[in-house]
Amino acid sequence: MAPGAIFEAPNVAEPLNDHRDGLALEATSDAIDTVNVLKAALKEKNCTATQQETDIYQTPEFDTTKDKTQFRQYEQACDRVQIFYREQHSKQTVAYNLQARNAFRSHTRAELTVWEAMEKLNTLIDESDPDTSLSQIDHLLQSAEAIRRDGKPRWMQLVGLIHDLGKLLFFFDSHGQWDVVGDTFPVGCAFSPAIIYPDTFAQNPDFGDPIYGTECGIYYPGCGLDNVMLSWGHDEYLYHVMKTQSRIPEEGLAMIRYHSFYAWHSAGAYRWMMSEKDGRMLEAVRAFNPYDLYSKSDEVPRVEELKEYYLGVIDEFIGRDRKIRW
Repeated sequence: MAPGAIFEAPNVAEPLNDHRDGLALEATSDAIDTVNVLKAALKEKNCTATQQETDIYQTPEFDTTKDKTQFRQYEQACDRVQIFYREQHSKQTVAYNLQARNAFRSHTRAELTVWEAMEKLNTLIDESDPDTSLSQIDHLLQSAEAIRRDGKPRWMQLVGLIHDLGKLLFFFDSHGQWDVVGDTFPVGCAFSPAIIYPDTFAQNPDFGDPIYGTECGIYYPGCGLDNVMLSWGHDEYLYHVMKTQSRIPEEGLAMIRYHSFYAWHSAGAYRWMMSEKDGRMLEAVRAFNPYDLYSKSDEVPRVEELKEYYLGVIDEFIGRDRKIRW
C-alpha cells in the first residue's frame, strides 16, 4: 500500500499565481505531446478489446486520415523535452509526492465551476501568448468533439473536455513545470526502463534506495494501481479533484489519471501491480489515448455554439453551476 501523507502544510488559501509563465508551460507540454506522438507512431499496435454496450472501445474514426507513420525517432526530439525530463526524473521522489498530496488536502482551494476553470486556464495561458492560434478551450473542445463525433458516451465527451484542466495546478502551488506536465510513473519502487529517458533517474535520491530502489518497493504484486502513488502532476491532481466531486464513472476517472502513464498503457510496464479492475481500466485508457494524442488540428471550434451543449454534459455528471474546489 502507498503510505499516507506525513508532512504538515499550512491551512491557508492559495491564490492563483497570474505571474507564472504560462507560455513556457504550454510550449513544454506541446513538445511532450509531440514526443508521445512519435513514440506511438514507432509502435503502431492495435490494442483489441471486447465490444461493450458503451462502445468506448470501438476503433476511433476521427483520425483515420492522419498519417501517423512518417515520424523521425523520438529519441532525437527537441532539447526542451530532454531537459524537462532530466529535471522531472530527479525531483519526483516519494518525499515530494507525500508533501504534494498533503498540501492538496490541506490548502483551501479556489472554487470555480468547470466552465469557469476552463476560462481561467484559457486566460492564464493566452495572456502570456498573444500570438497563439488556438486557445486552451479550443484544445479541450477539439478532444471532446472528436469523441462526440465518434458516438462515444457523454461521460467520455466530458473527460475529453476536462482532461487537461489539471494544468491549473501550475498556478496554485507547483514548483515549476516538472510537477505539472510530462509522462507519469510510480514512485516508491524501481523506475522502469520503459519510462522515457530512463537514464536520467540516476540523479533521483530514491534511485538505488534499499527500499524504493527495489522492484516492488513499498508495494506488492497485485496491490492495484488505486494503492500506488503516481508522480504528481496535472493528471493525478485532476483525478483527485474529480473522484470526490463528480459522477464520472471509474473508466473515465482512469482516463484522467492514467492518460500520461505511457510506460504502463503503451509499453507494458508495471503489470505486476495490476488488480483485476486495472485490466479493465487499461483498455479504457487505451480507448481514450488516440483522442488525447491526435485530436489537435488547425480547425478552430466555435466555442459559443458548443458551450450550451457541453454545459449540459457538465450538468449531467458534475453540475452546471456547481463550484468545484480546485
